[in-house]
Amino acid sequence: MLTRPLIRHCKQCGEAVTYRVPDDGDTRERAVCPACRTIHYENPLNVVGTVPIWQGKVLLCKRNIEPRWGKWTLPAGFMELGETVADGAARETVEEAGAEFELEGLFALLNVVRVGQVHLFYRARLLSDRFDPGHETLEARLFAEDEIPWEELAFRTVRETLRRYFDDARQNAFGVHLVDIE
Repeated sequence: MLTRPLIRHCKQCGEAVTYRVPDDGDTRERAVCPACRTIHYENPLNVVGTVPIWQGKVLLCKRNIEPRWGKWTLPAGFMELGETVADGAARETVEEAGAEFELEGLFALLNVVRVGQVHLFYRARLLSDRFDPGHETLEARLFAEDEIPWEELAFRTVRETLRRYFDDARQNAFGVHLVDIE
């Protein structure tokens, strides 16, 4: 079951909307404006980020924002309009970690249907071990696999991505992982 705030008013004219199946042949319930007949489509949000690596260690950021303030995460955030998935992942890594890196291939795509999100992570090779975290990050730090604060990770998507990364690293073969989070 998707949890999302309902649209209450039309973005075109401000009238209160009703939820119903539109008369245009659609088969899903949508927010429809009874005044101007605008149909409001709701689509998943893309969360984009990286798995930044320096000499076998992964870079994690301690969150300085809600949700999950004070918990560790990979550098990631919502994709913006006007950027590619790769551009968004790179931007988020700079904003949150202040890291210098080279973007590598797409590593993981995680569907989080319950909250209407798709998370996409790229592998990234860090060019140095110096970081300048932005205001959304309390601390940016490198962790070996046995040092990861697994119980202090902010999101299940981060945990699932890290587990797959370290599994692939042990085999020295990186694939693209598709994960459905229920």
